Amino acid sequence: MIPIKNLPNLITLTRIIAACCLLLTTPFSIPFFTLYFVCGLSDVLDGYLARKRQLTSTLGQILDSCADLIFISFVLLLCLPVLKLWWGLILWIFAIAAIRLLSLTVGYIRYHHCAFLHTYANKATGLSLFFFPVLFTFWDQGRVTSIICALATVAALEELVINLTSKTLRRDRPSIFSK
Repeated sequence: MIPIKNLPNLITLTRIIAACCLLLTTPFSIPFFTLYFVCGLSDVLDGYLARKRQLTSTLGQILDSCADLIFISFVLLLCLPVLKLWWGLILWIFAIAAIRLLSLTVGYIRYHHCAFLHTYANKATGLSLFFFPVLFTFWDQGRVTSIICALATVAALEELVINLTSKTLRRDRPSIFSK
């Protein structure tokens, strides 16, 4: 029997395993979407259970952020070669990744911890990224990608500014405007 206090982290580990299994699928196939939605459901479920049952922890926050990073990285790795995106959009995606890496580096230097933040902008970006494979099948890929990249840029810059200016690490800070 799994202790209830470990259940959110176990669900997060399930997301990491499912994300790794994505690499064995063909993008946009039924197995891909099945694993994709398992990852999305686990992302919602682990956070909900942790907050609802007051089981949040630093380990859980870091594990959740790492699971998100692995999931998004593998989805991009699989989907970018299939999509016919303008090279400027691909460069934009790499620029966002560079800002994120800089933010993590700054956070680690300042706080001596992994500084993934759970801001509203990061959550909105994650939600838009989650719906990307579905949206791109119905709408123009370039337009959908541009909207998501704009949102991701704002979120990445916000996280970088927070990591540069905050005196202490607070992973659950809602936005740059909150204290």
